[in-house]
Amino acid sequence: PATPKPSTPKPATPRPVTPKPEPEMTPKPRPKSSPEPTPRPRLPVTPRPATPKPAAKKPVPSAPITIEKEGSRELEPATDTGGGGWFGFRRYKYLTRTNRAEIDKAPVVKRRWRYIVVHNSGTRQGNAKAFDYYHRKVRKMPNGMAYQFVIGNGTSSGDGAIEIGTRWRRQINGGHVHSDYLNHISLGICLVGDFNRDKPTKKQLESLDELIRYLRGRVGKTDGKVAVVRAHRQINPPRWPTDCPGNRFPYSWLRKTYD
Repeated sequence: PATPKPSTPKPATPRPVTPKPEPEMTPKPRPKSSPEPTPRPRLPVTPRPATPKPAAKKPVPSAPITIEKEGSRELEPATDTGGGGWFGFRRYKYLTRTNRAEIDKAPVVKRRWRYIVVHNSGTRQGNAKAFDYYHRKVRKMPNGMAYQFVIGNGTSSGDGAIEIGTRWRRQINGGHVHSDYLNHISLGICLVGDFNRDKPTKKQLESLDELIRYLRGRVGKTDGKVAVVRAHRQINPPRWPTDCPGNRFPYSWLRKTYD
């Protein structure tokens, strides 16, 4: 018998490889665009009404000052010196605005001050500060300078310059006359100088005149009369004679001017 030929195996046909589909990339979400703001309608601008300037305030009259003394009560309205005082509206040469303000501010009691007494310091120089130290430390006066006012002669203060003491500001007794009663009712004005040797300066006398007239207007009248003006030696009790304000002081001028 014939021998069968061995069969040659047919080569296997390779199957076509189907490529796996790659997954598509998920697209990133686009940011949502914010909607454009709707423009607001513009309101019409109403112009503000002009603010009227406040009217100038009228000066309010000073309220009465209440003074208590020896159990009784008196009302003393501040005298309206109005920058003019006893002189009306004249321009002051020696009484500064500060001086007048201090004089007006003091709580003056009606009919308290009946005399204005003129002194000299007996020294050729000095001022209110020096006299206050001497009276307080040497003469042992607890309230300090004995006078209410001092008028300089150009040495330690200006020629004609007026200085106001604490006795006026506090409205307490002076210590310039040798009488408690007179010290209670009289104002003391000291001119710096020794008027046994020198005369008061022209500016001192002009300043003294301004001050006396202003004070007369400020303290008012007693029994219809203005405050009486005297030199120290004219009013001091006879038991304690004094030559103050000195032999060269113009007494005739003082008498003719204020009597």
